[in-house]
Amino acid sequence: MPFDLDRIRADTPGVMGTLFFDSAGSSLPPLPVLDAVISHLRLEAQVGGYRAAEMAGDRFAGVKQSIAELIGCAPNDIALLDSAGRAWNEFFSAVPFQPGERILTCRADYPSNAVNALKAHKTHGVSVEVIPSDEFGRVDLDALAAMLDDRVRLVSLVEVPTNSGLINPVRDVVELAHQHGALVLHDACQSVGQLPVNVAESGVDALSSTGRKWLRGPRGTGFLYVNPKTTAGLEPRVLGTSTTAWTSPDGYEVANDASRFEQWEGNIAGFLGLGAAVDYLLGVGVEEASATLRANARRLRAGLAQIPGAQVWDLGDELSGIVTFTLADKAVDSVVAELAGHSVSCHFSRRTSAQHDMAAKGLSAVVRLSPHYFNTDSEIDDVLELVADVASGLKS
Repeated sequence: MPFDLDRIRADTPGVMGTLFFDSAGSSLPPLPVLDAVISHLRLEAQVGGYRAAEMAGDRFAGVKQSIAELIGCAPNDIALLDSAGRAWNEFFSAVPFQPGERILTCRADYPSNAVNALKAHKTHGVSVEVIPSDEFGRVDLDALAAMLDDRVRLVSLVEVPTNSGLINPVRDVVELAHQHGALVLHDACQSVGQLPVNVAESGVDALSSTGRKWLRGPRGTGFLYVNPKTTAGLEPRVLGTSTTAWTSPDGYEVANDASRFEQWEGNIAGFLGLGAAVDYLLGVGVEEASATLRANARRLRAGLAQIPGAQVWDLGDELSGIVTFTLADKAVDSVVAELAGHSVSCHFSRRTSAQHDMAAKGLSAVVRLSPHYFNTDSEIDDVLELVADVASGLKS
């Protein structure tokens, strides 16, 4: 269907009365997502959770089918989990690391990924090494090629970080890593929903993502994709009773697909909302949504560059929908608070969220604006005017 901004905004009640620029944090769900979640909760209130889940069986199965259509895989390659962090850790913790093996991470790594890699160093005796970046902050492919050897067990790759508009070259990293038999774990937490993502084309071994950000789904939802060629060699750290058969007093069998990473209990209403969010994006059009939100981000960056005292920190020609900046002599917290006082919903990223990248830039924090495809040019102009007022001291 054609991109219809008026319809999209009518489906998004949260745009009324606020300038919402925090989709990199937790975006605004459209009405079909609200309806999916609330209607199932009402059904649970009428018939109980078990019966409600049975009645929603076909729709629940459709959630994986929709995600599979979105990212280019089979439904059996998807596990539904409560967050991107859980999804990432379920895969990572299933890898049987051996002493002397190596984990390569990128400068854009998330704190939850980084600390679990450091824990693997303590518990398994693996080394954790950061791949150098090029002048734009992306993974330096020549440096990666020089670092790779047969001891590299896993490359942890964040495609889009939390603290800048950087986009890392996923397919190029996969091609290099697979030449040495290394697994590639693609953190797509900030990718799915704002960029086209296709695991069949990229060849990643696993991908983790969330529902609450660019997909515009509910909080407490996420998913893990696992390449079927990789699944058989990994047993989850904790086995769930719904996907593991207790076959004898001393024996069990694990599901032969990605569902082995799931647990019995789950937020059925939330997952139905996740499916509705994916279906909504597919209806809007992934390419159109991505092009629109990235155009909105470019408009923001161009406007910020004209504001005295504003410094935009996103580098490179190909950037995502995340826009980061600072204002001279203005604390990031105070900038966000002043904007919030004028109905702007945005956030910040601190060095603790991106130690390597923020340290390399000499930053302790940045203001983060993340427009989506439902934002308008006039909203962007309003935000730019408010930022200019904050920079000049007119807003407080």
